[in-house]
Amino acid sequence: MDLKLKKIYAPMSETAFYILFSLQVPNHGYGIGQEVKKMTQNEINISPGTMYGTLSKMEKDGLITFVREEDKRKIYLITEIGREILNLELDRIKRLYKNSIGDEYYG
Repeated sequence: MDLKLKKIYAPMSETAFYILFSLQVPNHGYGIGQEVKKMTQNEINISPGTMYGTLSKMEKDGLITFVREEDKRKIYLITEIGREILNLELDRIKRLYKNSIGDEYYG
């Protein structure tokens, strides 16, 4: 894994996490925003500027790739490098959770 990318994205902001997590299936910015609202019970609302800025940066860094355009919307999908970064973040979150509740409660 590219250590530079690891430094940039680990730890990951909550917004970046949800965007990358949502792109495990092809999606566009608006669809990602709707999915994040649903996952978080409307607690997180990603502004268009943050959404498209993050998508652009992630695409430039190779974490996601442009798949196609549908109805003037760009569809993106996570790449293998993106999956590695996402898995690092998921492992970090699991470790935080495990440490917060203690070993005896973690299954």
